[in-house]
Amino acid sequence: MKMLEVNNLKKIYSTRFGGNQVVALSDISFTVDSGEYIAIMGESGSGKTTLLNIIASLDKPTSGEVLLNGQNTLSIKDKELAAFRRQHLGFVFQDFNLLETFSIEENICLPLVLANKNHLEMETKLAPIAKKLEIDSLLKKYPYEVSGGEKQRVAIARALITEPDIVLADEPTGALDSRNSDKLLHIFREINKEGQTILLVTHSIKAASTASRVLFIKDGMVLNQISRNQMNDDQMYQKISDALVAFSTGEQTHE
Repeated sequence: MKMLEVNNLKKIYSTRFGGNQVVALSDISFTVDSGEYIAIMGESGSGKTTLLNIIASLDKPTSGEVLLNGQNTLSIKDKELAAFRRQHLGFVFQDFNLLETFSIEENICLPLVLANKNHLEMETKLAPIAKKLEIDSLLKKYPYEVSGGEKQRVAIARALITEPDIVLADEPTGALDSRNSDKLLHIFREINKEGQTILLVTHSIKAASTASRVLFIKDGMVLNQISRNQMNDDQMYQKISDALVAFSTGEQTHE
């Protein structure tokens, strides 16, 4: 079942006073099925963050459409967008985006507070997620009292607590050391096995090699994709590495 459909997205930015135009996305189309774990790769400036922002309803394209479970997200009124994002999307960012004056518990539950959920529902949802992510002992602490890896697990908990249709992750391992990166990728894999749909933007071949499918973006277009099929992580890693080398030398292959 198609959860996300991205159809012919184009995004053009005009410089100040309407001078030169910069094409961030030229023509991007792809679909994500319910329960898939998709990685998007591309060099800096390739358009992948612009793409993620449009999918997240944080930016609007020049043309094209984004459908989430059949609903055109671009037709949602501005005053309804915040509620739509809380109800349907979970976000995990490289820099965590935690509020330093809120406790860990308060940070995780913030989307539920904004949605006017009652305290009992918050507690009921918080406990199993905190236990699964091994942060149940940190709930009364503040972000400045925990490590980077723990902060990212808090951010994941905050993304999951609303039971979103899809989790959007932008370079989530970028600020982590290798041990914490591995732990985070293991968490992503586990929650995906439980049915959570994930769309991950990353520069990391290792992170991408844990996904079920990888899309490669260059110059605002999807040039290639690799599906895991029966490959293990090492084989996926090598396949992605080979594809990136091919792109850098101008050789394009399609899976």
